[in-house]
Amino acid sequence: MKYFKYLILGTVFGIVLTKAELISWFRIFEMFKFQAFHMYGVIGSAVVLGVIITQYIKRTKMKSMSGDPIEIAPKKFSYARYLIGGTIFGLGWALTGACPGPLFVQVGNGYLVMLVAIGSGLLGTYVYGLLRNKLPH
Repeated sequence: MKYFKYLILGTVFGIVLTKAELISWFRIFEMFKFQAFHMYGVIGSAVVLGVIITQYIKRTKMKSMSGDPIEIAPKKFSYARYLIGGTIFGLGWALTGACPGPLFVQVGNGYLVMLVAIGSGLLGTYVYGLLRNKLPH
């Protein structure tokens, strides 16, 4: 019962993604072929909103629900990190037709083949954990 609110929130999130056609392979394919603005608009607005919210959290010294201060550690800029990671993420996204969040929504919508993509993502995360110390950061 403690996690019921997360189940409700996840269900609402899945419905929103489905109704907005953000889990549609066709919409993602359209985006990668530069044929429609739909996905770029959603992603762009999410990035802008994320920047605004992050700045708000930093400037107001907001606290978590448990009362602890929220601290966002600065990251070192690295071309290799973003080029290699972005390329791997983009290839996975293009090959599966979904980024990690919508994969679960697609499974919930009956596209069980996406369980393969989820398993592959988990395997990739595990391999990254094994190789993390040897990779450029």
